[in-house]
Amino acid sequence: MAKIQMKTPIVEMDGDEMTRVLWQMIKDLLITPYIDLKTEYYDLGLPNRDATDDQVTLDAAKATERLGVAVKCATITPNAARVKEYNLKEMWKSPNGTIRAYLDGTVFRAPILAEGIRPFIPTWTKPITIARHAYGDIYKNTESFVPQGGKAELVVTDAEGNETRQLIHDFKKSAGVVQGVHNLDASIESFARCCFSFALDTKQDVWFAAKDTISKTYDHRFKDIFAEVFEKDYKADFEKAGISYNYTLIDDVVARAVRSDGGFIWACKNYDGDVMSDMVATAYGSLGMMTSVLVSPNNVYEFEAAHGTVTRHYYKYRNGESTSTNSIATLFAWTGALKKRAELDELSDLYDFAARLEKAALDTIASGIMTGDLARLSTLDNVQTVDSEGFLRAIAARL
Repeated sequence: MAKIQMKTPIVEMDGDEMTRVLWQMIKDLLITPYIDLKTEYYDLGLPNRDATDDQVTLDAAKATERLGVAVKCATITPNAARVKEYNLKEMWKSPNGTIRAYLDGTVFRAPILAEGIRPFIPTWTKPITIARHAYGDIYKNTESFVPQGGKAELVVTDAEGNETRQLIHDFKKSAGVVQGVHNLDASIESFARCCFSFALDTKQDVWFAAKDTISKTYDHRFKDIFAEVFEKDYKADFEKAGISYNYTLIDDVVARAVRSDGGFIWACKNYDGDVMSDMVATAYGSLGMMTSVLVSPNNVYEFEAAHGTVTRHYYKYRNGESTSTNSIATLFAWTGALKKRAELDELSDLYDFAARLEKAALDTIASGIMTGDLARLSTLDNVQTVDSEGFLRAIAARL
């Protein structure tokens, strides 16, 4: 057959360990036989990041900004043990953090629902997408131990050198701890715009939640900026699309989410998003069935799996042992990027192929053929557990 043609390349970021192995299998079995694949390739595997002093990560981020669409394999963020294992020059930063900071992006994580994999909350028949503001709060905090008898104050110095002081606490009776956090109007506005743009793109309602009744300045600032951006630039488009924006307190949204059937974007401050994304992933069944999309305010998209490099399986694979690794999230990173490229370049055949590939993957699971992690969660009667390559070949046969 004639291969499906592309107009514009997508940025391809290769990664590490077992996901790197699956990455090549997915391309060989499910993509390049059917698509004349055009990518601008960057090797973000840890050895190459070390060899390039991590310049390759920044180059990949710049290419993503230029081309508009990227697909990324999972990568290692090294700790002390990894520095020793890979004989690294230094403990390089998280590639995701570098790319996210460069693109000023917001991360959207959503579960992939498959027949026979029942969520722990049975009413969740549609995916809940977590949008996490990935700047500030406790992740850029300053904190200190305060001895008994000490005093902590919040001091703000304006551009002219004038100080404003507020007492945080007088530690007369006991020692304690104090923490300072911050955020930026520009970052909050970018977060709001990413959430509203993604909602229009996916035709989903947006719920934003904070605790402005308690945090009357910090959290209230988030609430006000979201409201201003929505009213000024998005309200009319939301009404045309038949979707809504809602603000309420974080504890109220938690209660509403549990009672809901899903199907909305839940915008969270940094810490809330960190916690809730793991909660939602677990409640839907498996982190191996979780997509992750980084969206910038100027509509640049980077697709990847929400999980890591599956180190334990990689060591088994390296030793010649069989593995049964779930590749669905990595596969859906590829299909997500291909669909977005097809939308931007108006290539209906490319979009149709990516959609068919997603359906083939989900139908394979629904037929009872799946990897070990899904088999343990499945409610189907006749489950056949297959190895990593066998699962992808089963999808290829159905495709």
